[in-house]
Amino acid sequence: MKITVKKKTLYLLLAIVLLFAFFLGSGFTAFDFGTEKSDTANHPFIKAAYAEAGTKEKFEYLSSQQSSYCGLQSTTVDSYSDEERIQGACCSSMDLHRYQEQVEELKKYKEIEVIPEDPYDMPASLAKQLFDYQKNIKLKNEEQAIYDNAMKIAGEGGPCCCKCWRWYAFEGQAKHLITQYGWEAKEVAELWDVEDGCGGIGHAHDGGH
Repeated sequence: MKITVKKKTLYLLLAIVLLFAFFLGSGFTAFDFGTEKSDTANHPFIKAAYAEAGTKEKFEYLSSQQSSYCGLQSTTVDSYSDEERIQGACCSSMDLHRYQEQVEELKKYKEIEVIPEDPYDMPASLAKQLFDYQKNIKLKNEEQAIYDNAMKIAGEGGPCCCKCWRWYAFEGQAKHLITQYGWEAKEVAELWDVEDGCGGIGHAHDGGH
């Protein structure tokens, strides 16, 4: 039976509607933000989004995400819902070996809730909590000296390579760790280097900047 152009168009529109309904029902969005896991997220790509930190599956997912980018400011992140996630590298392409190194090193801080388990997958809720620390924690003179020394020895010369959302988030994180956990400059600088979300192979391999 001959199918008319009009019928073909109707079939195409129906297929588009069904495809849209599938992704809507699965909780998946083509937008770059990640979200908290949905019980109906069974698509392979969606499963990769919730894979364990440090796995190849999680690396392949995060390396394609762009919701973390150069110039993203804390004021913008403050407008995100707590369920959204900031994912991907902001400057260079992610490197699997370096990514797995970072995740492994971050495991030793797993008891400290203000330290993310994955430097390329940050909950917006945590980022906003750290912004609050950055704005409201006032360091004493000796604490400020610790922070200033950490700036001098950190691989990026501070919490990040530029004053983006990461800079302010990890500045707040450092203030919290210095005032509540008694951290010293070397500890803060080492953590900043491990949390580096710029991408690339990292200072341990390329000799730094």
